Amino acid sequence: MNLLTFWNCISILFLLLAFFIYSHTYPSTPSLMAEESSKSIYDFTVKDIRGNDVSLNDFTGKVILIVNVASQCGLTQTNYKELNVLYDKYKNQGFEILAFPCNQFAGQEPGNNEEIQDVVCTRFKAEFPIFDKVEVNGKNAAPLYKFLKEQKGGIFGDGIKWNFTKFLVNKEGKVVERYAPTTSPLKIEKDIEKLLQS
Repeated sequence: MNLLTFWNCISILFLLLAFFIYSHTYPSTPSLMAEESSKSIYDFTVKDIRGNDVSLNDFTGKVILIVNVASQCGLTQTNYKELNVLYDKYKNQGFEILAFPCNQFAGQEPGNNEEIQDVVCTRFKAEFPIFDKVEVNGKNAAPLYKFLKEQKGGIFGDGIKWNFTKFLVNKEGKVVERYAPTTSPLKIEKDIEKLLQS
């Protein structure tokens, strides 16, 4: 029995040594380079729902909530309703919501940009900016979303888990918090107020 324990210890030490050597031989340079080249969300240019380039530098000095949205999700109704409440309440105090449609989760944002805009503005009465449909995970993930995930990883890995994952950004363009899809936008209100007052 002692011999078995001894070999278990040796195996664990060997695995730790192998991991140490691997991590120092093959550092994750792409992620480090992305972090070095992009210090804040202001370094990114994205496309709006009409295909026009929008520099996120235009939002300098604002508190921003970035959300990947979908029109046909079980979370859609309540999220849009509460996002509208937050936007109406704080938009004149320097708060902005940036919504990025995404069809990567059960195909729940299948429309083209024109259809998405019609649904969002007509059915959900959203007044905050809606952007071009993007991918948030995988090799074709939008550069902005790669940056957001690097700045604030999730509980079970960095990947976006579902529609309505939320990232809160301070006035300096730094990601300060990440919220799960099931987190109600109104539960974020105190965090938004704190950043607006800072």
